[in-house]
Amino acid sequence: MTRVTILAGGVGGAKFAKGVRSLPAGKLLDVTVIANTGDDLWLAGLRVCPDLDSIMYALGGANDTERGWGRAGESERVSGELTAYGVGWPWFTLGDLDLGTHIARTSMLRDGLPLTEVTERLAARWDLGVRLLPATDDEVDTHVEVTHPEGGIRTIHFEEWWVRHRAQLPARRFVQQGIADARVSPSASQAISEANVILVAPSNPVVSIGTMLAVPGVREALAAADAPVIGISPIIDGSPVRGMADACLDAVGVPATATGVARFYGARSGGGILDGWLVDLADSDSAAGLRAEGIACEAVPLWMTDDGATARMAEAALDLAIRLG
Repeated sequence: MTRVTILAGGVGGAKFAKGVRSLPAGKLLDVTVIANTGDDLWLAGLRVCPDLDSIMYALGGANDTERGWGRAGESERVSGELTAYGVGWPWFTLGDLDLGTHIARTSMLRDGLPLTEVTERLAARWDLGVRLLPATDDEVDTHVEVTHPEGGIRTIHFEEWWVRHRAQLPARRFVQQGIADARVSPSASQAISEANVILVAPSNPVVSIGTMLAVPGVREALAAADAPVIGISPIIDGSPVRGMADACLDAVGVPATATGVARFYGARSGGGILDGWLVDLADSDSAAGLRAEGIACEAVPLWMTDDGATARMAEAALDLAIRLG
């Protein structure tokens, strides 16, 4: 059985993981998804983990496919009450079903369980078909240093920058609070070291994958892994596959191109993380240059229009990994 470990952000990572999971039964994959926790936050006394939950709901068949986030069939009565009391963020609505997840998580954390065990207990309710892990058990919430429209430089939580301001405030830099004292979780480290193939999902390269890579021990685990590391470009023909990744790339001085992101990650032979890289057919001209830089690059269709298209993309990544093996 092929052990596949995926590094993933939220909604895009969830779609990619569903595609990997839907590969033909003959592939016999044992899949672990390691999720970003940089988007996590404390809100109204509850620990909210957006990326972990997006993956869990999507793989569990409970996500709202129309909105693209949250639970299907939601109501928002509790959030309305919290707003009436002046608690929480009125622009960051948590549905009632979703709040059940956050209450359960917070209760387990308050009982002293690490986030890895909490996540596995929450995921046990759903038939995910994969093992879901946080990159770290430590809190590494991402904040954004911005030039505020009311004047001056301020630091706000990433979700405020992303959801409330739609990434329109000029970002000066991203800061993962507590990152220096954090460590990769033992389970995540083991999933990387024991994998036969490691896939980097087409998630936000700065605040999703980049945050995970900033957790002490993650880069080291990837560098030491025997498995080939294959990434999938989150940029197609100069545009993000999803979300506002271009705003994040601009903030760190990286071109919003398939080549720019590949170079941001770097070739593993040169101290980066990539052995292979998939770009869309629209970016096929970039393949030769990246190969010359030590990254095996191939062009295949990358739009995740449905599970079948995503499965074919995942199969191309696995085939490249086998050839590099």
